[in-house]
Amino acid sequence: MVQPFPDDFKPVLETDFQIFLFENHFKTVFPEIFCLFASVLLLIYGVLYARIHQANADTLRRKMKIFPPIMVNHVSLLVILAFLLTLILMFNNPIMHATIFYNTLVCDDLIFFCKILIICSALLSVCISLDYVRKQALNAFEYIILLLLATCSMLFLISSADMISMYLAIELQSLCFYVLAAFKRNSEFSTEAGLKYFVLGAFSSGVLLFGCSLIYGFTGITNFSELTKIFSCTGENQHFTGALIGMIFVAVGFLFKITAVPFHTWAPDVYEGSPTSVTAFFAITPKIAILGLFVRLFESSFYDLNTEAAFSLQLGTTQGVSTTFNKLLSMEFTSTLPWQKIFLFCSIASMIVGALGAMNQKKIKRLLAYSSIGHVGYFLIGLCCGTVEGIQALLINLIIYLVMTINIFAIILSPVRRDFVHSVQRIKYISDLSVLFKTNPILAITLAVNFFSMAGLPPLAGFWGKYYLLFSAFSCELYLVAIVGGLATVLSCVYYIRLVHISYFEKIQNRLIFERVPKINGWILAITFFFILFLFVSPGATRRSTSITRSLLQRIEIRDHITDRHA
Repeated sequence: MVQPFPDDFKPVLETDFQIFLFENHFKTVFPEIFCLFASVLLLIYGVLYARIHQANADTLRRKMKIFPPIMVNHVSLLVILAFLLTLILMFNNPIMHATIFYNTLVCDDLIFFCKILIICSALLSVCISLDYVRKQALNAFEYIILLLLATCSMLFLISSADMISMYLAIELQSLCFYVLAAFKRNSEFSTEAGLKYFVLGAFSSGVLLFGCSLIYGFTGITNFSELTKIFSCTGENQHFTGALIGMIFVAVGFLFKITAVPFHTWAPDVYEGSPTSVTAFFAITPKIAILGLFVRLFESSFYDLNTEAAFSLQLGTTQGVSTTFNKLLSMEFTSTLPWQKIFLFCSIASMIVGALGAMNQKKIKRLLAYSSIGHVGYFLIGLCCGTVEGIQALLINLIIYLVMTINIFAIILSPVRRDFVHSVQRIKYISDLSVLFKTNPILAITLAVNFFSMAGLPPLAGFWGKYYLLFSAFSCELYLVAIVGGLATVLSCVYYIRLVHISYFEKIQNRLIFERVPKINGWILAITFFFILFLFVSPGATRRSTSITRSLLQRIEIRDHITDRHA
């Protein structure tokens, strides 16, 4: 018989609690959320207040034919402030290690390290281009906001732990890049660059999406950590041949984004046609995000993906090829994993094409495009190794590459003046550097030191980056890629030293004089020059950075058995 509750009965379970769904998740990505909201608020600010400036601009345009910038100065300073605040929020984030939003995003030390590099590179890219944006009449405040939005997308890309979030982030980044490449609407070259980038970028995005769909179709999973568990437990399995093909398509889609050979053909045209400030941004920031994602994706998720049908490379003895070289090829490619074979080929091809392609260039931005392609080949060496030492070398070389590229573009973006032209112009041809030592010796010395560093001459910073990468390749018995890397370094010295020869000893063709370098460009040049020149003074600094990188990689446990397999 059911007894009724007494009058003084009180239930034990109270209902005065609250559930805060995703409370800590939003705290983890608060810097990214701030960056995204800053982009939206600055866009609203520009739209509302640009009308007043537009009315004043119309008056000046009718009377004096002057085209004043529309909100560019204000928005540029606010974007720099947004970058600085995002950097502060990143350092003061209380949650540094978490897997959030149902395994969609992840945060750890490696991702934190790459995010800091992304924000610093974007901030420096904006700072060195302020004078260029004002004097080249890029009179649209949306330009700087697109840089901020693209940086925000890269922060989400590097944090992606799922293929869906990865694809959404890479598409947001690509959409911003398409507009930035064609932003100089009165230039046919810029329009052509934007159209080429859009068509080929859409194709690469389709290839990437097709690869993701193949992986999902054969595994039923899109999460990176779950893919790691599946592939590490199956070993050689014919059922995952489709997933292997999907992995190839994913790699091809991303290799296009970082201008690796043979997916590099768009880079020289886009770098040349885009505004120089956009070229500086393209050359630095996207590579950090995609290479950081490569480390997580291929050194963890796809590391154990292997099938019996995977790249069965049959290397027979051919006429005209020595037996020693044939054995070297066989040892190089038969002892590696499928994804390593892709990166080995792209690394070797990128270093060769980058070194040979830059020799015949007459325009400075096309030369730097091929130089960037060559550096991508060196970056891929660190991924080819599949070891912690290789990833250490990759991250250290990324820092050095960032500093060197910022230094060279800070010079290129500085205003110059020709004797026969009164308007302020920029460096376009390599012949514009002729007799720079006589007109501006300080810039000439800075340029020479930077080019020597990019060529890999000791004891400058660029030498240490290539030294670590080639040493890690030798330690993994990747002798072919290490030898090609050394030869490509020798070839790159040809065109880098040629630029130094032009700036010091070339005869004057069109006299070009640098105007006063903007203060912010001067400070950036001084800091980067000091880093490039005096890194060798304290060899312990490189060792400490190596140990820091090692601790970052070991804490996230990329793969505990990577070194065991190569031992």
